[in-house]
Amino acid sequence: MLSYTEENYLKALLKLSFQNDEKPEAGTNEMAALLGVKPATATDMLKKLKEKDLVTYKKYGKILLTDSGRKNAIAILRKHRLWETFLYEKLDFSWDEVHEVAEQLEHIQSAKLVNKLDEFLNFPEFDPHGDPIPKANGDMPAIAKTLLSELKAGQNCKVAAVKDTSTLFLQYLEKLKITIGTKIKVLEVIAFDGSLNVQIENDEPRSVSMKFADSLFINQLP
Repeated sequence: MLSYTEENYLKALLKLSFQNDEKPEAGTNEMAALLGVKPATATDMLKKLKEKDLVTYKKYGKILLTDSGRKNAIAILRKHRLWETFLYEKLDFSWDEVHEVAEQLEHIQSAKLVNKLDEFLNFPEFDPHGDPIPKANGDMPAIAKTLLSELKAGQNCKVAAVKDTSTLFLQYLEKLKITIGTKIKVLEVIAFDGSLNVQIENDEPRSVSMKFADSLFINQLP
């Protein structure tokens, strides 16, 4: 049985491996920054995870999940994203509220409950933020990797996932009536600062910053 803290470290390592898919590894400082702890604290926990054969790790070196560590991390991530989906779809939580509650629920150990939850939700592939939900066997749907900022004037797309899941950004998206599946057309790319003039669904054109455009994953449309 893993502690809550150990599970959080494994999940954080898995997320870092997704971000660095060409090199599925992480450094101690990256890990500490993601979890909001001091590097020395992260180092102590990594030693414990190594003793349990959940990570490979050398002092000042890169950290990799072992097969066992990755299996555990995927199971935790699956629970988290299923609970987020349940809270959003069935209990009317907003998408900026679900993460904190799912952080608590993800540590429930019953595999039967998780599988029943998956079935109850009709086996969703993505959570409310567009992140892929691992299947019981560990497989995950393909994820969108194109950012809104990569499009050119005249191109159309729909929102596939949110890169920045901070409360402030999610609330801003709600204000703009943007959610997963929302259609956006790029009208103009401003060379000076990379900002965009866009049309969101059929609303009036508006300007969005480069930071905004760098925070949305999209699927390009014809």
